[in-house]
Amino acid sequence: MKYYAGLDVSMEETSVCVIDASGAVVAEAKVASDPAAIAEFLVPWAGRLAKVGQEAGGLSPWLHAGLKGLGLPALCIETRRMKAYAKASPVKTDRRDAKLIALALRAGLYRAVHVKSVEAHKLRLALTARQAVLRQARQLQGKVRGDLKVFGIKLGRVGSGGFAGRVKTLLAGHGDLWALVAPLLEMRAALLTQVRAYDRLLRRLARSDEVCRRLMTAPGVGVQTALAFRAGIDRPERFRRSGSVPAALGLTPRIDQSGERERCGAITKAGDKLLRSLLFEAANALLTRTRSWCALKRWGVKLAARRGMNRARVAVARKLAIILHRMWCDGAEFRWSEHQTKAA
Repeated sequence: MKYYAGLDVSMEETSVCVIDASGAVVAEAKVASDPAAIAEFLVPWAGRLAKVGQEAGGLSPWLHAGLKGLGLPALCIETRRMKAYAKASPVKTDRRDAKLIALALRAGLYRAVHVKSVEAHKLRLALTARQAVLRQARQLQGKVRGDLKVFGIKLGRVGSGGFAGRVKTLLAGHGDLWALVAPLLEMRAALLTQVRAYDRLLRRLARSDEVCRRLMTAPGVGVQTALAFRAGIDRPERFRRSGSVPAALGLTPRIDQSGERERCGAITKAGDKLLRSLLFEAANALLTRTRSWCALKRWGVKLAARRGMNRARVAVARKLAIILHRMWCDGAEFRWSEHQTKAA
């Protein structure tokens, strides 16, 4: 007889529910949120477990890898679909959620999600850490700019590099204000130093990776976009068609259809937000800053003239995701049009 185990994971403890092929509960317990502890509890059903499922979450990659390493048929399931399935139950407890996960596994009412490799998570950590440090530096810059307005001190338009010098110049006759603002500028300078350190690290990671070097041959694609695509896709073979990649990244429009009414809305914005935003920036760079012309840019410029620049950016980002996936699968660099020309 086959058995199914549902795991409702929290930080310290995991609720485990084991059911048989008929849906009857065989065992329930709370164990430590650790692969070894969960595997130890499931020992009596070793070899007869069809699926061991948990919802995707913060601990999912670690638990999934650990359970797989211990020989269990572990998988992660999509949270949104599981939430919709659980809405039918008026009672919500960890024990109940674990049972519902097990029942969903038995009935096939779930969608398995890809669990990324450790290397992909490391690349994403480097990218998000740089973003977090840069965000803090910008927040400090905005605070200084806003706080000085109270005293009638207007910084005006000034770049990031000249910001601290502008503040120091304007506060030359305000020693008391400078004493209050100087620590904020020192913290901002320290944060920007770390941003530059992350930039060097990301360039080194991209140069050492063959896939990233290949992806960066595409116009508009830089270090961050290449690394984010490498981490976000992780394994290109999990997409049977390159045309499926934009949907996974939330770059396809919402469809609302009922009877004779059908409405095509904005993009879904599902999936990896970081990669989606970087692809959008790459599309913008391709359309506005890349001097060399190619078929993709020519198509995007024509679309912008008809439908507007914002829609053109989204459309080019969608096509760029398809092209990058195809380049990765084929092991080929970006192929420029044979009619390539230079912008005047």
